[in-house]
Amino acid sequence: MKKIKNFVCCFLVFLVSDFCMAQQPEEIVLRDLENAEREAILIGDTLTLIKLMSPDIVVNNPENTIVRFDQILARIKKGAINYSSFERVIENIAFVENIGIVMGKETIIPRGTSLNAGKTIVRRFTNIWIKKENVWKMTARQATITSIK
Repeated sequence: MKKIKNFVCCFLVFLVSDFCMAQQPEEIVLRDLENAEREAILIGDTLTLIKLMSPDIVVNNPENTIVRFDQILARIKKGAINYSSFERVIENIAFVENIGIVMGKETIIPRGTSLNAGKTIVRRFTNIWIKKENVWKMTARQATITSIK
């Protein structure tokens, strides 16, 4: 009887742990969304950005200007946000209720008519995501240039 009890307990622990591992933690979801946003910026995909960003988004951009949703899309369309390379290293993700806070470092190389075209720019960033009705939307962003080479 003891062997059966142990077997059942082990089997239940296995099932529960397997179920938990199969669930996608919110951190992985935000990492995927961050990458989708980065790729959309890199290729100028405003349709994807419309899906990822809240229409109420506010950004304190690296040019020390506060911009909103329509201004971000317009800057992409006119080539002010245009990169040949865009790498993002996420260093921390924190959650406060339905808010996800993502922090780290980005390295970009602007091109075309973008400010500092051809130079390598390193910046620190904070992205704020809010989850409403089971959907994460980027709602705020801060990016600060730390070096231009």
